[in-house]
Amino acid sequence: MTEVFSFLDSLNEIPGIRAGWVERIPDLTITCDRDEAMQQLRPHHSAVVANFAGPNAEWWRAEQVHGCEVAVVPGSPQIIAADGLPVVPGVDGLVSHTPGLVLAIYAADCGVIWLADRQTGAIGLLHSGKKGSEGNILKAGLEMMARRFGSRAEDVVAVLGPCIRPPDYEIDFAAQIGEQAEQARLGSFLDCGINTASDPGRYYSYRRELGKTGRMMAMITCETLP
Repeated sequence: MTEVFSFLDSLNEIPGIRAGWVERIPDLTITCDRDEAMQQLRPHHSAVVANFAGPNAEWWRAEQVHGCEVAVVPGSPQIIAADGLPVVPGVDGLVSHTPGLVLAIYAADCGVIWLADRQTGAIGLLHSGKKGSEGNILKAGLEMMARRFGSRAEDVVAVLGPCIRPPDYEIDFAAQIGEQAEQARLGSFLDCGINTASDPGRYYSYRRELGKTGRMMAMITCETLP
């Protein structure tokens, strides 16, 4: 990781928690669909994860089917994705309480929500676009953290990353996520306010690039438990 993004400060200030974000890969031209794009991105993202958490870091990813299911890792079953790496099938969110494990979620207009519990050290990462926001995957993730790790909403810090927004998209799901965060009574919630369709030099945008584009990557890890 060579760049620290200020919108992740509230997470990275928590002892033992580290959050990261990978934007468009410079000088890598992608004009293909998702499966081929992920194959092209794999070596770049693998190198970032190794730099982020060490060459032997355990790296968990969700299949991301635009649903609201959330899995606890490690321990959940996996399948092999098109890029040759494993993913947890049928889910759009991951939560964990295992030190050293890296959670990763991809996005190219959909929102990524980072979660970190200041008291228990539990972490989560959610893929929340139009459908995920309609189904309130944020609530599902918080409920899973509460059920499995004893997390309380008032102890959870949440951040919504770059995503597509009006006027480039007719639905303001970022605002919907903000309302859901308020209803959940989170300890802290930050919407970074960045529109992925507004800067093609920094962000992949599925809508702007008509589906022929790459994916950004969000990461979070818990290095130690409180």
